[in-house]
Amino acid sequence: MERIVKRIYIAYYLIYTLTILATIVGYIITQSGTNVADAKSQLSINLSSFVIIYIIISIPAALSLFNKSTKKWAVIEDNFLKLEKYTAGATWRIVAVGLGLVLSVVSFYIIRTPSMIFCAGIAAVALLFCKPTEAKIKSDLKIEEPEE
Repeated sequence: MERIVKRIYIAYYLIYTLTILATIVGYIITQSGTNVADAKSQLSINLSSFVIIYIIISIPAALSLFNKSTKKWAVIEDNFLKLEKYTAGATWRIVAVGLGLVLSVVSFYIIRTPSMIFCAGIAAVALLFCKPTEAKIKSDLKIEEPEE
């Protein structure tokens, strides 16, 4: 079980690493004085609209689909198959939600609007709900510990 949690943690912390890298690159660009896009330009409006729509759709969809899938996986008899499906599903859920976080940070440094910071905050909070634990996996998949 610990191996499964570690595999999911790789995706989880990779998203945060990409976010930190995007923040560092954005900060360097900001310090160099380069103005990437005007906040009122068509590019800025399209980019911010895309990020907001992505977050509005991806977070509830990812969480809901994963919840429905775990109910299907819980009835599978083979624990190995059950855990493999859970690992793949949890990783995709993290990627779907985490992409919104990374896109928000990148978009903030391109168009520099506060709405992108709010989007990043929403995605970061949603990503906290995706953090795996052994107890959560056992609960989701209805795996019982063997009695000793």
